[in-house]
Amino acid sequence: MIALLKKSATALVLSTAVLTSACATQDPAAKAAGEIFDPYENTNRSVHQFNKGLDRYAFRPASKGYVAVVPPDMVTAFGNFAENLSKPGDAVNYLLQGNIKGAGQALGRFAVNTVLGIGGLGDPASDFKMAEARTDFGETLHVWGAGEGAYVELPAYGPSTTRDAVGIVVDFFTNPLSQLENNPAEDLQIPAEVVDQLGNRGTYSDTIDSILYESADSYAQGRQIYLQNRRFELGQEDAGSEIDPFELDTGGF
Repeated sequence: MIALLKKSATALVLSTAVLTSACATQDPAAKAAGEIFDPYENTNRSVHQFNKGLDRYAFRPASKGYVAVVPPDMVTAFGNFAENLSKPGDAVNYLLQGNIKGAGQALGRFAVNTVLGIGGLGDPASDFKMAEARTDFGETLHVWGAGEGAYVELPAYGPSTTRDAVGIVVDFFTNPLSQLENNPAEDLQIPAEVVDQLGNRGTYSDTIDSILYESADSYAQGRQIYLQNRRFELGQEDAGSEIDPFELDTGGF
């Protein structure tokens, strides 16, 4: 664990250096006015169109087929499994943030759901009213003082920021499960995440379709939803600023 924390801390320093050296800077007046910092908008919109095509012709039909064939209880179970695999990585990030309580909660949920939840397919931790514990390296960067950076849309992934994009990459290496030799869970992490996203896409298909295909400007709509929800998660926005994309009515927007 100590070696992993040292590796994560090194990654943190390097990623922060990337953020400060490679990103455009926002005009202070524009930032104070609450303007969205999107200096790469033309490129982002091109990536957004690519992502829409990927969704329309691959991910959307696959997700619809998945939720049509797989019983809802199994869809939920597979989502629980993917979530449980992320808990050791969450614990590492909480430690990097100096949040000992959060690390304990993440490890507690992992232990309970792994042992009593049949390897994480069930979620008895929630039944026991154990506190939620979810974080990532993007939040670690935020706690350490790294700015949000520019808005970016990532191929096949979707909305992000330069800070969170770095976090996504680093999170692949901060989960202790990935450091164990001959560990079957390591080979299951990415497939489990893909299956989880298929379930989410299929379950909330109508709402996601309305954002992507019925909005007058799906790029701007997705950007707004992502930034406001992410800032709310990090405590930068009040609860009234949060947008739930699964409840949002975008028809005719």
